[in-house]
Amino acid sequence: MNHKRLWAPWRIAYIKKFKKEKGCLFCKAFESGKDEKNFVVFRSKSSLAILNIYPYNNGHIMIAPQKHVRELGQLDSAETADLINCLNKAKRLLEQTLKPEGYNIGINIGRVGGAGIEHHLHIHLVPRWQGDTNFMPAIFNTKIISQSLHELYATLKKKNDGLKRTGK
Repeated sequence: MNHKRLWAPWRIAYIKKFKKEKGCLFCKAFESGKDEKNFVVFRSKSSLAILNIYPYNNGHIMIAPQKHVRELGQLDSAETADLINCLNKAKRLLEQTLKPEGYNIGINIGRVGGAGIEHHLHIHLVPRWQGDTNFMPAIFNTKIISQSLHELYATLKKKNDGLKRTGK
């Protein structure tokens, strides 16, 4: 059987970046204040919502606490509540912009548990639509994302700024 190759060159960039990068992605995003550069959609008192630059699906957001911890139980009750409130706010933002039909929400703990960033707790919020998977991931290990991160960031940021003005 003669197979055609479908290249996904971004994957090697991810692998190389992951090995080279020093420090924590989330801590850097908290400290830098460069929200647009880091795709930080919004911040709260002790958490932030940031676009995943290697998304499972369009609109994939990660919600992370400011405190650098590995597990949910290492946060105090106020930090935990803030993290969950950010998750709910991010979900509402996706509902109002991308209108998903469902979601996958999860926390991966430890490398074996699937955590790519295992030392800083974060929640994955992945919007889903009927038929959003096709043969590409199964056969070619490639996911087609139909919207650029810059365009998605602008859409979410505009909606979030509008919600802040209306107090919602």
